[in-house]
Amino acid sequence: MSLICRRLGSSLRPIARTLHPLLARKSIEAQRSPLKNKRFYAGKRMDLKYLNQKEAIAVDQELFNEYKFSVDQLMELAGLSCAHAVAKCFSAEKHPRILVCCGPGNNGGDGLVAARHLALMGYTPTIYYPKPTAKPLFENLSHQCQQMDICDVKECPSVESAARDYDLILDALFGFSFKPPVRADFVAVVELMQQTKLPIASVDIPSGWDVEKGKLTECDVEPALLISLTAPKLCARQFRGEHHYLGGRFVPPALQRKYELNLPVYPGNELCVKL
Repeated sequence: MSLICRRLGSSLRPIARTLHPLLARKSIEAQRSPLKNKRFYAGKRMDLKYLNQKEAIAVDQELFNEYKFSVDQLMELAGLSCAHAVAKCFSAEKHPRILVCCGPGNNGGDGLVAARHLALMGYTPTIYYPKPTAKPLFENLSHQCQQMDICDVKECPSVESAARDYDLILDALFGFSFKPPVRADFVAVVELMQQTKLPIASVDIPSGWDVEKGKLTECDVEPALLISLTAPKLCARQFRGEHHYLGGRFVPPALQRKYELNLPVYPGNELCVKL
């Protein structure tokens, strides 16, 4: 009997050696894969919070006033996380040419920052900035893009020319302060995004959407990628695209607790996390 056991033991060792790393890997994956959009506090499951407009403004103001972040500091971190999210979903090999559509506020600033970082990542961004903001921060961001040989266009491309010249549109027109209707300066570019068949990556709020109600008509922009910043807004519940990422890895723990944001854990040293 002991001889049989020894023979069985020796014959099973190669199988055990093969299974052990597989089982270990499965165990690690299980530890790293909590329920999607859930966090647990003291054994209680907590849902990821979607902010209404007033909450989004309040969180932003606390970051500036209570935690002493500067606008350009948060804009740089937000734009960088947007560039990383784009790179995760649309490779520079398949989608190198990006039309970056920038609006007049902070969302447009995020787009300018993202364009600069995308250029450093091997993409070829082109900026469409129909109503530049006449403030030093935005002028400096535009200057940085110019110094990196990032081209800009003065006229909104047509649906046909966009399909010919670009592989992706980065929608950085309006943020959570937007209230419909779309102003005249931006009607053409919003219509381009409504009609194009190019994939669209929207920064925080898809252009033309109500921050709380989401799409207002069936013709509204349908992005393939939504990059929520700081925390997702209520309109993101209507998002039906393939990729939803959260960016802006800068929210202090105390602020997260105060607003019960229940943000997901960012993996490793990543700047964005898939929702």
